[in-house]
Amino acid sequence: MAEEKSVLQPTGDEARRLAKTLLRCARYGALATLDPQTGAPQVTRVGVSTDFDGAPVLLISGLAAHFPALKTDGRCSLLLGETGKGDPLAHPRISITAEAKILERDDPDSQRIAARYLAHQPKAKLYAELGDFRFVRLEPRSASLNGGFGKAFALTAEDLLSNGDPALAAAEGNAVEHMNEDHLEAVDLYARHYAKAPSGKWVLTGIDAEGIDIAHGDDVRRIFFEKPITVPQDMHMVLVQMARAARVAFMEV
Repeated sequence: MAEEKSVLQPTGDEARRLAKTLLRCARYGALATLDPQTGAPQVTRVGVSTDFDGAPVLLISGLAAHFPALKTDGRCSLLLGETGKGDPLAHPRISITAEAKILERDDPDSQRIAARYLAHQPKAKLYAELGDFRFVRLEPRSASLNGGFGKAFALTAEDLLSNGDPALAAAEGNAVEHMNEDHLEAVDLYARHYAKAPSGKWVLTGIDAEGIDIAHGDDVRRIFFEKPITVPQDMHMVLVQMARAARVAFMEV
């Protein structure tokens, strides 16, 4: 019997970058959990953001059916990816197998995660403070990435996550606030030069070890650094360098 050929491609940097882009840019996804009464699978749409290291983050009401499901059995799966014109199966998507960690409101990580989530999902401010809502961090275990026809990859948690150094994470909030209050022109430069996006009211929604996330309404873009940053001081330095390089590029056109 002939050996069956695997449809999976070797996982390289391009696949990892696509997976991280889908994850960082996603604003919603399909969450699959196990019904605590029957054990049957159930799927629902959820709002999605990410923690500093790239782990998916959800904001879930205790009244939702998937909340007791995750509390009983944290095993779950999250499907992310936008469709577009033509065949919906021709567009990239990723399915992440994970273990859910429900954060209590007094958890030290909850406030930091709340800032990231609400920067990415500003309309969630309407209900984030309601007493029955909790942030849920999904700890990735593995993932299946489909980048389109003939582009299937099996990914590990390490392929999805980046440096989650607490010192870097702690510096993010002030850096994002400073850029949005004093340097929106630079954020617009990032959008135009690095994301090839039209000029507009772009805001910075997140900075992590590997890049930045920007948004203009519902349009979310991911921009990667040339190389990851390792210390908090790098945040300011790399953002200044990127703005300077973008200005020079536009002057040369």
